[in-house]
Amino acid sequence: MVQAFVFIRTRAGKASSVAEQAGKLSGCKLACMVTGRYDVVVLLEAADLKALTDTVLSKIHTIDGVESTETAIVV
Repeated sequence: MVQAFVFIRTRAGKASSVAEQAGKLSGCKLACMVTGRYDVVVLLEAADLKALTDTVLSKIHTIDGVESTETAIVV
């Protein structure tokens, strides 16, 4: 299994809905609104790096309100 934290910047007023939608994704263990440089932090778990990448690019990036992401893979 691969785990990663995905740090998300959202458009103004969209953090709550982005966190809610991200929290429903398969493999999401945690989705929280946070203060600071990012608006939402998501903890993802996937079978492998390809599945993790697919989740970030095909699912998180398509959530309305997501402007950018930064992914930190747990080592």
